Amino acid sequence: MASELGDSAAGALSRGPLTAIRRTSALDTVRARISLAVDLGLLAPGERLPNVRATAAALGVGEITVRRAFSALEREGIVRRRPGRSGGTFIAEQPRLHAVAESAAYRQDAARVRRLIDERVVMEAGFAHLATARIDAETLGLLDAAIAEMDAATTWADFHTSDKRFHSLIATAAGLPSALAMYTRVTGELYCYFLPYAMSYLRTSNEQHKQIRAALDGRDAALAARLLSAHAAELHRTMYVGLTATDTSDEHPAPAPEHAREG
Repeated sequence: MASELGDSAAGALSRGPLTAIRRTSALDTVRARISLAVDLGLLAPGERLPNVRATAAALGVGEITVRRAFSALEREGIVRRRPGRSGGTFIAEQPRLHAVAESAAYRQDAARVRRLIDERVVMEAGFAHLATARIDAETLGLLDAAIAEMDAATTWADFHTSDKRFHSLIATAAGLPSALAMYTRVTGELYCYFLPYAMSYLRTSNEQHKQIRAALDGRDAALAARLLSAHAAELHRTMYVGLTATDTSDEHPAPAPEHAREG
């Protein structure tokens, strides 16, 4: 496997069983995640993708990998690139569907993803319960900053960065270093399966963050735990394992990949 699945994520996966995506190169995981997001309607025709740096940070790979993936996706008819100051990388107006065979690795790992979600739900509830008694004004301020960043985010990549920090702050506030290490492992593995989200959904998600923050500030442990565990449990519905592509046909078969594999 290429070394670019992200430091924490790759380290976590290396300790688990050989998953399907571990047999997929870093380059092909980027191709697969963007293609699968298009198949599921998470990325719309004509939508502009985040820049290379932001995409690399969100998907846990290097910038060179993203550039090569964008080139491959353009050849495969999934994205188009436009030069100039107003240019960038966009989802094609009529993108090829089901064009990246490596997307199957994500389907094969669906049971693993659901287990990771359940593990996260349990930990999020416990962290919220403990954090209500231990959280301080400084951490509440940092939560506010993360929420503001998510409100201002214009791409799923920027939102994802602040979302990770929001949840990490709560887990840290619980004051259990050993449990925090376990949480970091579980979320690191789960983030390897992260796909772009529609910004409309992410706006709703941030409203839930505000409710969680208010419960923490109000020292309502039961409410904070209930809100945060429900928030995490939504991943069963909103991650790709809970979504179904509306069109499973492939009227325009993808050309044979021309890129060289990494790793």
